[in-house]
Amino acid sequence: MVSFVMEKPNRMSESQNVVVSEAARSIIPNNSSAPPGFISISKKKLLKNLEIINDGERINAWVDSMRASSPTHPKSLPSSISSEQQLSSWIMQHPSALEMFEKITEASGGKQIVIFLDYDGTLSPIVDDPDRAFMSSKMRRTVKKLAKCFPTAIVTGRCLDKVYSFVKLAELYYAGSHGMDIKGPAKGFSRHKRVKQSLLYQPASDYLPMIDEVYRQLLEKTKSTPGVIVENNKFCASVHFRCVDEKKWSELVLQVRSVLKEYPRLKLNQGRKVFEIRPMIEWDKGKALEFLLESLGFGNSNNVFPVYIGDDRTDEDAFKLLRDRGEGCGVLVSKFPKDTDASYYLQDPSEASAHTHKYFAVNSFLHVLTLLKTNSIGDEFLATIGGVETNAAKSVKRMNV
Repeated sequence: MVSFVMEKPNRMSESQNVVVSEAARSIIPNNSSAPPGFISISKKKLLKNLEIINDGERINAWVDSMRASSPTHPKSLPSSISSEQQLSSWIMQHPSALEMFEKITEASGGKQIVIFLDYDGTLSPIVDDPDRAFMSSKMRRTVKKLAKCFPTAIVTGRCLDKVYSFVKLAELYYAGSHGMDIKGPAKGFSRHKRVKQSLLYQPASDYLPMIDEVYRQLLEKTKSTPGVIVENNKFCASVHFRCVDEKKWSELVLQVRSVLKEYPRLKLNQGRKVFEIRPMIEWDKGKALEFLLESLGFGNSNNVFPVYIGDDRTDEDAFKLLRDRGEGCGVLVSKFPKDTDASYYLQDPSEASAHTHKYFAVNSFLHVLTLLKTNSIGDEFLATIGGVETNAAKSVKRMNV
C-alpha cells in the first residue's frame, strides 16, 4: 500500500496526521469522517500540492545545471577538483593534447586519421551573439589544410546552412543540428574516394514542422525575458541565456517548459549557456560520428584513428563512443577542468596565450597534425610557438628525422 503522510498545521494536535491511500478511499466514504487522530483530504488536491513542490525542486535543479554550464561560475567546478592536488590529478588523467602529441601519433600507428570538430568554442570563441561567432582567417586556413590531409567533419548543434556560412569550406563533411543533418563535400571537392559524393542523411526529417512551430512559440513565450536569444537550428530549437540575468533563470525555465510540455515527442537538453529542444530519437553527435565513419568505409575497421575535438556537454556523446570503441581519442577544449570522457584537453580558443605564441591551442594542434602528414616542419614554425606547443612541434621533427 502506498500512502502519503504529512503533518497538519500547528493549530491541530501533534498526534493528528493526514493519510491518503487507495485503501483508505475504499474504506472511508466521501461523506464520512476520518478515524480519530486523522483527517481526510482529497487525493487530487494532495497530488496537486506535491506536483507544485516537485516542480519547484525540478526548476531549482535546472537552475543549478544552468550555473554549472558556465565554466567561470563557481558551481561549475565539481567538488572532486576543488583543491590544487585534485586539479593536478585531473590534468594527469586528461593531459594536454599538445604535450602528448607524440603519444597520440604513436597510437595512430599509421592508421587513417579522421578529424571531427565542434564549431562554437572549438573553432570559434564563445560570444554573446551566436550570429557573430566567426572563426578567424587563420583557423579557416588551418582547417582547409587539414582537410587536404585527412577526412575532416564539422559536428555542431548549429543548423547546417548557418555553420557553412561561418566555415565556408566546401571540402568538409558537415553534421548540423547535433548530427541530424549530415552532408558530404560538394561535388568535385572530396579528396577521399571511399565516400559517396551524394552523402546526405536526415534521421529526424519528420520533425521539421514541429520544430518550426516550437521555435515560433519560444520566440513569443520568452520575449519578456531580456537577453534571451532563440535560434532555429532546423532540427532543433536553441534558447541562449548567456546574456540573461541569473535572477531571471527560473522564469526562463518555466517559459521553456511551458512550451515543451505540449510536445511529448521532443526533449530538453542543455549545453553551454543554451537550452536545446530536440526530437526524442536515439541520435546525437556520437551517432553522427559513427555514421560518418561508416560512410567513409571505416565502420568495422581497425585501420582508423578518429580524433574528436569539442568543448560542450553534447560532445560527450562522441567522447564516450570513442572511449567505448577503444580507438582514436577525444579532446576537450576548456579553460577549466570538467567531468569528461575525453582523453586529452586543449585551451579554450577565446584564450590566446599572449606570452607564449600567436596561435590558439586548437589551431596549433591542428596545424601540427598537417605538418605530420606532409612531413614538413621548419625552424620558422618552431620559432613562432613556445612552451607546450614547442614540445609538440619538436616531436614531429624527431619523427621526421
